[in-house]
Amino acid sequence: MEQKLKIVPRNYYRNLWMVLGMSAFGIPLGVAFGLAMKNIALLGIGLPIGMAVGIAVGRAMDKKAAHEGRQLDVELQP
Repeated sequence: MEQKLKIVPRNYYRNLWMVLGMSAFGIPLGVAFGLAMKNIALLGIGLPIGMAVGIAVGRAMDKKAAHEGRQLDVELQP
C-alpha cells in the first residue's frame, strides 16, 4: 500500500528516517568529528545527532501524510 497508494501507518516515516539519519548523517558526522579531534573513539558522537535529524525529518513527513489523509490509524510494533 505504501508504494502504490502512499498510505502509511502512524510513525512510519519517523521510524524509517531515524534509521536513515543514523546511518546517512550520523556515521559520516561521527567520522569527521573523530578525525578532526584525532580521536576516532568519538565516532559515536555522530549517531545521536543523526538520530535527531532523522526523527525531525520523519515527524515532518508523518505530519504531512496525516494532513493529506494518507495515514492509517494503526501503529506497527517492531
